Amino acid sequence: MSALDRSESTETMRYIENKTYDEISVGDSAELIRTLKLQDIELFAVMSGDVNPAHVDAEYAKTDLFQGVIAHGMWGGALISAVLGTELPGPGTIFLNQTLKFTAPVGLGDTVKVRVEVTEKQGMDRLLLACTCVNQHGKMVIEGDAQVIGPRVKVRRPRIVLPEVHLHTQGAQYARLIAATETLEPVRTAVVHPCDALSLTGALDAAHRGMIVPVLVGPRMRIEDAAKEAGCSLDGFEIIDAPHSHAAAAQAVALVRAGKVAAVMKGALHTDELMEALVHTTLGLRTERRMSHVYVLDVPTYPKPLLITDAAINIYPDLSIKRDIVQNAIDLAHALGTSLPKVAILSAVETVNPRIASTLDAAALCKMADRGQITGGLLDGPLAFDNAISPVAAAAKGIVSDVAGIADILVAPDLEAANMMAKQLIYLAGADAAGIVLGARVPIILTSRADSTVSRLASCALAQLFISHQAGSLT
Repeated sequence: MSALDRSESTETMRYIENKTYDEISVGDSAELIRTLKLQDIELFAVMSGDVNPAHVDAEYAKTDLFQGVIAHGMWGGALISAVLGTELPGPGTIFLNQTLKFTAPVGLGDTVKVRVEVTEKQGMDRLLLACTCVNQHGKMVIEGDAQVIGPRVKVRRPRIVLPEVHLHTQGAQYARLIAATETLEPVRTAVVHPCDALSLTGALDAAHRGMIVPVLVGPRMRIEDAAKEAGCSLDGFEIIDAPHSHAAAAQAVALVRAGKVAAVMKGALHTDELMEALVHTTLGLRTERRMSHVYVLDVPTYPKPLLITDAAINIYPDLSIKRDIVQNAIDLAHALGTSLPKVAILSAVETVNPRIASTLDAAALCKMADRGQITGGLLDGPLAFDNAISPVAAAAKGIVSDVAGIADILVAPDLEAANMMAKQLIYLAGADAAGIVLGARVPIILTSRADSTVSRLASCALAQLFISHQAGSLT
């Protein structure tokens, strides 16, 4: 193709132009090729209100009754309408009549060529067009005719760029996490001070799903009162009486040190109270690795779980602490099934600036990964937030990176930045949040009072998957 041809082709793509009735001849044709994707089905269902299981239920669609979306006609008819309204005759076309016959089903992944051809000019600006849809195997799936009034006035307008649409099923990412634990052994877990209905029911729900075996540690009477308030039975659950929240945290840590539980779950107490017992110099659960918190967010506009760290433990981490923060997050990503997580080290800019300390830390962390001081992940930084999660933003900045735009893990410069970033995604973007603390002898399920039931279950799933993965790594 010559440079002139390419220029004309690009110009055609930028504009939409019709053919008037007088310009059209019998035999003129136009085509559109489209591959049926899940998002197409979901969008059409949202717009039309059509929830016929043959079109939107994947399990039902596998049965012999499945006739495909085009067999129902609306999707195929819409594609034909798109060709008539944008290509031939184009803008200004008025539909009068359409008769279509659906001869074969179309399923996910099928590619359909839609073709319209003028077969008759009927006078009074009326046109008759043959309409066909053929799949990738050359089989006819739709055929019929359309009668339209062709435009009289020439139209040439800039082609509208359709907005990017994201469809999100609330809790879908977490449902997959929870489902992944179904074959795993439940984890014996000390639930610290579960003295309100929300924290208690979160633990009991996880128990009923076979995710944990809760050991309820706290004032017995207050736990029993919380159970009455929630309408839950405590039959069969172990309760270790402790007079107050500080004592409950210390008792839970002692259970870990004695090998009687393999995880700790925060109940109705402040994070600082629990952490004080966990980090105690002689009686706590310290290891050679710094403890850090990892959020696992299900963000409606992001295609995969997004890990953000550290939003709860280390306020202003130095380089050595950041090394542990990064490694903890990588280890969790491995447990969740990501073999080589992409780690974006965040700052306000994407270039190293000696006046911005976080850019220097980012560069150092990447070099530490090169030298094997951080393992199992693919690091890049400094990266600004937009460059880390948006391919469009990364391309606009000319950033060439295997991480930029598609990060699995976001490492914030400090706790303030991580916490604000996570809370903004939760409250402005509708994200669900699960959380866990790693780097201690056992994982700490760090729930929030604002967490939903599914978020609490997902946090338990994180601990269960992490423990299972660590056990597998040691065998």
